[in-house]
Amino acid sequence: MKFVVSSTELLARLLSVSRVISSKNTIPVLDNFLFVLRDGKLNITASDLETSLKASLPIENIEEEGEITIPARLLVDSLKEFADIPLEFSSNENQTSIDITWANGNSTLPCTGADDYPSIATISNDRTSITVNSQILLEGVNRTLYATAEEELRPVMNGIFFDIDTESATMVASDAHKLVCFTRHDIKSEQKSSFILPKKPSSILKNLLSKVEEDVKILFDQKNAYFEFESFILVCRLVEGNYPAYKSVIPKNNTNRLIINRQDFLNSTRRVSVCSNQASSLVKLKLSYNQLVISAQDLDFSISAHERLTCQYDGDPMEIGFKSTFLIEILSNLSYNDISLELSDPSRAALILPSGGNDPAEEILALIMPMMVSA
Repeated sequence: MKFVVSSTELLARLLSVSRVISSKNTIPVLDNFLFVLRDGKLNITASDLETSLKASLPIENIEEEGEITIPARLLVDSLKEFADIPLEFSSNENQTSIDITWANGNSTLPCTGADDYPSIATISNDRTSITVNSQILLEGVNRTLYATAEEELRPVMNGIFFDIDTESATMVASDAHKLVCFTRHDIKSEQKSSFILPKKPSSILKNLLSKVEEDVKILFDQKNAYFEFESFILVCRLVEGNYPAYKSVIPKNNTNRLIINRQDFLNSTRRVSVCSNQASSLVKLKLSYNQLVISAQDLDFSISAHERLTCQYDGDPMEIGFKSTFLIEILSNLSYNDISLELSDPSRAALILPSGGNDPAEEILALIMPMMVSA
């Protein structure tokens, strides 16, 4: 293998792909990048067996094609020290080392043949294909990823559920304490289908899509999913199992409605929660006509705080408690000026929705479970 490439262009691809590599690989070759130089392209792959990411880079100056693996951390650390200059990569005949040469120096790194590198999973013929705008997909991941769980006993909760129908598509995440549904009416499929995307590839997508403008092609079957866009292909093993019936837990009869500025509500909750009990993180909301009082206290340390906010409230006077960390997470991940908090009674789930100004093709709701408020 012998070729010349821009140091900064190569480093950018390597940094993107390196997010896949696990810190505790059971197979040593997975600590390496796979380089495949063929047909005017350098394909760089990283994998942890569950998730694989391949990035392509066009190469104009190729003297010899080939396939090798190079230690990922060593190569990335080496390239970080270069300005934008051309680098020549040249491996020896035995594929045991690769020389990197630049205008006034060179270095030698170890490498191995590509025979032992695991192949990327394939998608069966019984698959579903949809095309999604990259920024819409990014918005969906941003709005739901934080609500995923970390549960060994219920792995289906540890990812984003894609529920795709003939009329719309919904991305769902829940940890049993909070639930978020992000629906787009401009994403459809010819038949109803679904899959659960694990947390790690979701995070990788979130980082990659922030710089992507073109559409994303999604292919998936019962076991794996492909995401193809620009010069990247992300392949991941899906979470197996049936996702809980999320629609059944969303209340339909929350008649008490509070409308408030989201940022004011968020800032007040953050300030008051400093004085909440460290174990419970409980904050109390006392609702009355056009007024919301947020309070918290920790009797063990004799500290307390409360703050009064003006709002629009249409409903019965009520006092309800929430875990402040969950409430802050939800409010931080909604991008609307005003939100609507819809309640039934202090023992039932509350809904948080945007109040006006949202895209008609988009729906988002968050559900948060209440905490017991002591008298």
